[in-house]
Order: sequence, then C-alpha cells, then structure tokens
Amino acid sequence: MMKYHVLFLIILSCIVVSGFSRNLPITAFDEGYSHLFGDNNLMILNDGKSAHISLDKRTGAGFVSQDLYLHGYFSASIKLPADYTAGVVVAFYMSNGDMFEKNHDEIDFEFLGNIRGKDWRIQTNIYGNGSTNVGREERYGLWFDPSEDFHQYSILWTENLIIFYVDNVPIREIKRTKAMGGDFPSKPMSLIATIWDGSNWATNGGKYKVNYKYAPYTAKFSDFILHGCAIDPIELSSKCDDDAAESKTPSGITLDQRRKMDNFRKKQMQYSYCYDMTRYNVPPPECVIDSKEAERLRAFDPVRFGGSHHHHGKRHRRRSKSKLKEEDDVDVSFM
Repeated sequence: MMKYHVLFLIILSCIVVSGFSRNLPITAFDEGYSHLFGDNNLMILNDGKSAHISLDKRTGAGFVSQDLYLHGYFSASIKLPADYTAGVVVAFYMSNGDMFEKNHDEIDFEFLGNIRGKDWRIQTNIYGNGSTNVGREERYGLWFDPSEDFHQYSILWTENLIIFYVDNVPIREIKRTKAMGGDFPSKPMSLIATIWDGSNWATNGGKYKVNYKYAPYTAKFSDFILHGCAIDPIELSSKCDDDAAESKTPSGITLDQRRKMDNFRKKQMQYSYCYDMTRYNVPPPECVIDSKEAERLRAFDPVRFGGSHHHHGKRHRRRSKSKLKEEDDVDVSFM
C-alpha cells in the first residue's frame, strides 16, 4: 500500500507540473501567518487577503507561518518597493533556525534593491544541516519591473527536489545528490517574509546604502499559498513523517517549463556559486560545469554576500499555534 508521504509528493508534483498551482486554495493571513516583528510596520489589509511590511529608520518588519512544514508548495504574490531601494532586502524564505540553531536548514528567495535607474535582483540559496560554510547562491535579473505590479514567487520542496518559480516559470532546480549529503534541507521549516536593512552588502557589495529619505520602503504580499505537510511543533510529527518513502519523485518540470527555465538562465542569471573560483578552488560536488555559462558569467562583477548566515531580520522562537506570541516591541537585528 502506498504510504501517505509518497502519495502527497506525487500529487503535489502533478499539481505543479500541470500548472494547477494557480488553483490551489489561497490562505487568509490570519489563518496561516502571525506577526514576527516590526509592530506597526506590519499591516494587514483587504480583509486579511494581503499584508504590507515596511522598513524605516526605526525597524523593519516580518511575518511567519503558524505551522511548520515538511515539504510542500509555498507561494505569494509580491510587489516590491519602487524608486531608490539600494541596501533594501526583502526575503521570502523557509527556515528552522529558531529550532536548530547549529544545524538549521533554509530555502531562500532574497530580493536585493538598487539605486534609481537600476533593476531589483533576485538571489536564491539553500542550506541544509547548518552547512553555512558552503554558499549555494545564484543571482538573476528579471524580465519585468517587480515594483510595478504583483508577481508570484513560489517554492516547491520535496524529499529530493527544490524548484524556485517566478510567475510559474521555474528559474532554478536543485536535485538532492549523494554528494550533497546533509546539505539538502530535510527538517521541518517555517515560511517567513521580512524586509530589512542590508546596507553593508546588498547593493554593489555595500557601496550604496539604504537612504531613509525615501522611507518607508514597503513590500506588499497577497495570494498566500501554504500547501504542505504541517508538522506539530512540539512532537515534530505528522502523517508526512513516514520514513518508508523511497519512491522516485517526478521532476516537477515539464518540457515546456524546462525550455523556459533554460532561456531564463541564459538571459538573466548573473552569478552562480558553481563558477566562483574566488570562493571555491574546486566547485561543490553537485555542480555541473557548463563552459559557455562560465564564460557568460565572467562579465559580471564579483558578488559580496551578507555573511555565512543571513539574519533576514529578527530570530523567533517556535511556539504552538495557540501559544504563538506576537513580538511587537523588539527591533530588527541588521547585518
């Protein structure tokens, strides 16, 4: 008899492959999320259908899912701040750093602001089991201005696969390999969104800082999708914990989507850790080196990161749904 976990992964992959992610149920903010930090810099609007988080000179802001999840499809439509946004970082990511301080996992979307006339950039990254000494960052441009309208940003996370999507177009696929070992995220995580001050690294390696003359910087979120295996935060157990799952998971990407992904990466990718000879004398073992890609990426300036572990904003303690307490009075810890 097929185990629940395997069945869930197959159904989930079929949903995403078929493009039915658009038809997954939208979660109201109060049903799926709680205030993380930033007091009044988090605003819930539109009868709970959207949330705004703002950065000003006093603090940033953030919210966190009420549940922990082990695998699933997670998404939100996001509209980023406009005009001068250098040093501003908006993060939409999964993490369990509050529970596993020394061996945490992360799956990250980070949006990096820029000076007037320059475009926002996206950075993706993963950590598994505290492997912060190996950064697996990639950076990209976009084919649209993310400050003009809402666009959908999604994460598919299964036992053996992670895919990042923008407007249902896959932009990065990470397959679990034996060589990665425990570096692949494998423990239950929360979904978190934050806005914070990354002045010391986010724009041209820290050359351009946040200018609070243009504050508040506001990131707008809507169309929340939390479609995954919820895990009890105390017992760390659910039906999805069945460890007998060794079935081959579908790739999650159709031929047409793979064509779009390849096209995106050829046109928009500006950095990949696999080609960073300054950081790694030998590329990490999961890297597949493409000489044309390596040549193309040489045209971009070296990338500076915010340290081996990005704060993304204030850390939080995981509580059960009934005990999850808002932390209104604590300022964000900036890098």
